[in-house]
Amino acid sequence: MPVDPSPYVLEVEPLYLGADVKAVGLELIDRESREPARGADAARIWAAALPVLAGAEPWVLDFFSHLERLREFCRRHEIAFREAANRCVVIAPPGAEPLAALVARFAGETFGVRAGEPLLSVDTALENDLARRGVDAYHPVFANYFFCAVCDFENGFLTVLSNRLWSSEVIRRVRPVLDGLLVGIARPQ
Repeated sequence: MPVDPSPYVLEVEPLYLGADVKAVGLELIDRESREPARGADAARIWAAALPVLAGAEPWVLDFFSHLERLREFCRRHEIAFREAANRCVVIAPPGAEPLAALVARFAGETFGVRAGEPLLSVDTALENDLARRGVDAYHPVFANYFFCAVCDFENGFLTVLSNRLWSSEVIRRVRPVLDGLLVGIARPQ
């Protein structure tokens, strides 16, 4: 079997987060050091993965901390956003370059992603709950969506909560876009 020359590896595995939660964990690590991948390369990888996970479903990014810096960044980069609640900002999917810049700039923050048909209307209850509880607000509602995800990119993690995505489907979706980005895909042993 040939050795993968990619400097990064995206490990994808099912996660057990309780009997009522189906989840898939994605961990982006430096192949050599086994440390979380960070910086511009990691931002490009995450920015490539998010849209393909959603596929044809509508999707958004949910932010609930450091909002003034976020608003300023979005205005400066012409990224559309809306004020969703007192402490929640929802960002429509930007293009690849602005998304990579957004991920790079806010990699140190935990934020969320939602995809699915409920986004065709505003989910005020969830957005208010996100403002109060952060990504914990996804737990009772993730089954209503194609997926809800927790982005902890500083630590190299994306946790996808979904009753419709499983680890093999995540791999199938992300593999084509990651081929040219110096990242291999693996299932942890």
